[in-house]
Amino acid sequence: MSPRSRTETVTLSERITGLAQATEIAEGRLDEDVVRQARQTLDRAGQRRALSADHTVVGFFGATGSGKSSLFNAVVGQELARSAARRPTTSAPLAAVWGEEGSQPLLDWLDVPDRRVVGPALSVATGRGRKASTASGGLVLLDLPDFDSVTAEHRQIVQRMVGLVDVVVWVVDPQKYADAVLHQDFVQPLARHGAVTMVVLNQADRLAERDVPTVLGSLAELVAQDGLPATGPSAPVAVSALTGQGVAELRDRIHSVAASRAAAGQRLEADVVHAATELAHAAGEGDPHGIDRDASERLTAGLARAAGVEMVADAAARSYRLRAGKHTGWIATRWLARFRKDPLKRLHIESHDRTSDPGVHRTSLPPMNASQKASADSAVRGFADEVSRGAGEPWRRSVRTAARSHQETLPDALDQAVARTRFSARGASWWWIAFDVLQWLAMAVTVLGLLWLLGLFLADYFQLQLPPPPTVEGFPLPVPTLMVVAGVVLALFLALTGAVIASLASRVRARTVRRRLLRSVRETAHDTVQVPVERELRAHREFTAALDRAASPTA
Repeated sequence: MSPRSRTETVTLSERITGLAQATEIAEGRLDEDVVRQARQTLDRAGQRRALSADHTVVGFFGATGSGKSSLFNAVVGQELARSAARRPTTSAPLAAVWGEEGSQPLLDWLDVPDRRVVGPALSVATGRGRKASTASGGLVLLDLPDFDSVTAEHRQIVQRMVGLVDVVVWVVDPQKYADAVLHQDFVQPLARHGAVTMVVLNQADRLAERDVPTVLGSLAELVAQDGLPATGPSAPVAVSALTGQGVAELRDRIHSVAASRAAAGQRLEADVVHAATELAHAAGEGDPHGIDRDASERLTAGLARAAGVEMVADAAARSYRLRAGKHTGWIATRWLARFRKDPLKRLHIESHDRTSDPGVHRTSLPPMNASQKASADSAVRGFADEVSRGAGEPWRRSVRTAARSHQETLPDALDQAVARTRFSARGASWWWIAFDVLQWLAMAVTVLGLLWLLGLFLADYFQLQLPPPPTVEGFPLPVPTLMVVAGVVLALFLALTGAVIASLASRVRARTVRRRLLRSVRETAHDTVQVPVERELRAHREFTAALDRAASPTA
């Protein structure tokens, strides 16, 4: 995936659109769990963006005994949440709302029935000097059940809310700040949300003043190991809900986030980028090699072997020799050729009329045997592996599946490819006519010579006095005998010469037929194998481009 230029910004809408396109393409191709999580991210993003953009939802999360509810009350400035020695204290989410207008649908979506309106929307001064200005925004502060509660329903609420709030505030105490459940099950999976995550060390009053920096440093190391930035909003701060230490600073920090109204977008952006990154990991790195001429030719050659192209080309050559013999062979023995079946007709392969529908043609070639099927399957798999080389395994598997999508109909398609090929089997070569004319002349000379000899024999038998037959100077044989000999010799010479010429010409005809058959097989390979593979390769390009939009680094 090629990153965009650092000077090019990508809006949240573009990221969501990119993730939606990538998720749609990934359906049925990549791991179902990853695709489902991407769809859930899209659903959350769509629902959150449809609700109030003026309100920032901040959730207080913490373990039992961390003083989370007490800190919540201190930040709010009112005793809204119940805090006591009995644990767990919080059993259901409690919302403190600044700016009631537009908050009701948002709280309905969060499923928080206990709502307390604290005051109007917040106004916070930003900047200094000439750049000073006032920003305002609504705020929803949530006090949530303990994530380590023994009650399963409480843990489910925390698991759901941690995926919905705009800002996460992790509240820890000096005794349990290194709790493995907190770090492994919650902080680490959400480390990508560093820009909208706050880590608060509560109950700092229980520590000696000199020990606070040490504990904060230890907590900062743990947070860094979890993947959160060591500086910025996620840098741990020490507060005390009991004494008020650091509470004002934390309150101002939360109010500033709410006034900027950027937290919701940052949270959604981080979720979308994470989902896109997970899709990219599921797809694997690298781009497919793609289809080139060599790969196509190897596919065609493999399918040609499976289709019996060589057998058909050999049959075309034998058919040519047979038909040539019927025109150029010795007329006295031509009738024997009638008992020989034309090899092309035996295979039900002949020239087709130009007006005929090639889709209805079928040959009488024997069905593909195991060897031919293996050859076809090997050619298809080899083609898929070659063109998908370099892509991740899921996409290579998808390309293989696409290449074999017509596996059941491929034998019939190859048979049609052979059947629709035009062989010009009914046409006669020009030299056949010349040899045929000469053969008939030789036959005529032979027959005339035989009739002359027969007449001489009958005349001698009936003792009729006829003049002796003439002779040709230099030849001891009489003319009628010479005619018979010359006619037979000429006929045999023409037959042998015609056979030699037919053999040579049949090789040319076989090459022509083989070339035409390969063209037909190439068309079939393109339609049944290459086109589905091209669709998969195009889907991969679109998938990669969509992920590039969704997960492009922020400028």
